[in-house]
Amino acid sequence: MSSNVVLNLIIAEAALELVPGEISRHASVRNDARRRDLEPSRILLDRSIHHAAMLRLKEDYKRGRPDLVHLTLLSITSTPLYQQAGAKVYIHTRDDLVLEFKEQTRPPKSYFRFRDLMQQTLYEKPGSGLITFHAESVPRLLSRIGSDPAIGLSVQGNPMKLEDLAIQLVGAKNPAVLVGGFPKGHFTPETTKALEKLVRIDANALDAHVVAARLVYETEKAVGHRSSSS
Repeated sequence: MSSNVVLNLIIAEAALELVPGEISRHASVRNDARRRDLEPSRILLDRSIHHAAMLRLKEDYKRGRPDLVHLTLLSITSTPLYQQAGAKVYIHTRDDLVLEFKEQTRPPKSYFRFRDLMQQTLYEKPGSGLITFHAESVPRLLSRIGSDPAIGLSVQGNPMKLEDLAIQLVGAKNPAVLVGGFPKGHFTPETTKALEKLVRIDANALDAHVVAARLVYETEKAVGHRSSSS
C-alpha cells in the first residue's frame, strides 16, 4: 500500500449483486435481460427495474441499489484526497465479495457504463487490473489490509463530531472507515463485531454518498491542519 494513503474507505454490505437465481425467471428480470441481450445471471439486481421480483428476496429492502454505490464512489473518487492517492476504496458486497480499486482509479461517471463494468467484474472475477476481486468477509478484509483502527459510521453508534473523528483518523496508523452501501437497515452483527467502534455523525440517517463526501472533506482539512502544524 502506498505510504500516501491516510484513509481506507470501505463501502460495506453494498447493495451490489448479480440477479439471484431464485428470481431469474421472473418476468421483470427476463424482460430486462432480453432487452439488453444478456442472460439473467449476468445483469445487476436493480430495484428500479426488478422491484416486483425482489419482493421474494430476503432483506429485499437492503438490496438492488447499484446507483447508490455509484454515487458513493463518485463522491469519494472525485476528491483531491483520493486523486492524490490519500484514500483507497473498497466495495464489500452483502455476499462477502470485495472489489478493490487500484489507487487513483476512477469509475465511469455514466451510471450505465458503471453498471456494465460492475456486471462484468462480478461475473468474471478478475484477479488483476484496475479492479481486483476477492471473496472475503469484512473481518477478513480488515485483517488483510491491516486496519488500525476500523470504525463504522452508523446511526446506531455513539455521537461524535465528524471533524474530531477525522483528526483521530489522520493521527492513526492505518485507519479504515466503513460506510453502509445499502439504502435501509444496519450493519450485520458480524460486521459490527469486527469494528473497534461505531460512530454516529448526525442526528438523522444520511445517504451513503453524503457521509462519504463529508468524511473525505473533513479528512482533507485534518491533513492540511496537521501539515501546517508540523
